[in-house]
Amino acid sequence: MGRILEVGLDEQSNAAAIAIAAAHPEVFAAVGRHPNAAAGFDDDRAAAIEALAAHPKVRAIGETGLDLYRDAAPVEAQRRAFAAQVEIAARLALPVVIHVRDGAGPGEGAAVAEVFETLRRSAGSPVILHCFSATPARALEAAEFGWYCSFAGNVTYPSAETLRTAAALVPDHLILVETDSPYLAPVPHRGKNNEPANVTLTAATVASARGIGIDQLEALVDENAARLFGW
Repeated sequence: MGRILEVGLDEQSNAAAIAIAAAHPEVFAAVGRHPNAAAGFDDDRAAAIEALAAHPKVRAIGETGLDLYRDAAPVEAQRRAFAAQVEIAARLALPVVIHVRDGAGPGEGAAVAEVFETLRRSAGSPVILHCFSATPARALEAAEFGWYCSFAGNVTYPSAETLRTAAALVPDHLILVETDSPYLAPVPHRGKNNEPANVTLTAATVASARGIGIDQLEALVDENAARLFGW
């Protein structure tokens, strides 16, 4: 299909994502405030995100959520930004892209538990668990709520057997793959800057975990993304 979702993380990158999308017909944008950039989040910043989301090339809100691995922003500011963006997504009927990272192991700490509970109570639009890094049990729980699980390059790492198990459990209509460029380059490029072309390596690993061919997975992901982002 050849579509790209360029994701904003703060005011500057939101504007850049929209500009790139406006210049290229195959590129679309998500706008939001990343948890690590949530310091100082207030009503004016929420209003600015909602105003940007009126652009026709904007197809999602986020990344938003909680990050307890880094201390780049106070947790209360992250919660304010998260709650506001979930509300914006619901009002505008746009998907919300979720970043969640625990201080403990994948899916074992407070961040995943709180994010899941907040979304369960409050989400009124499609949910995308970006760079899914939780447990297989959490993947099954997400499926019960109809949330999309998107897998990034870390699913290819030798130690990521738990993630591959989770990727095998996601229903066909909720599976996505991504790059998270410039981070999480898949094997054999681990440790280098990632790029969109590497998504095929991630997809190959996810397809193998699900016991299907890469072409079949590609068709599933294309269909899911088109339905989700309206492109």
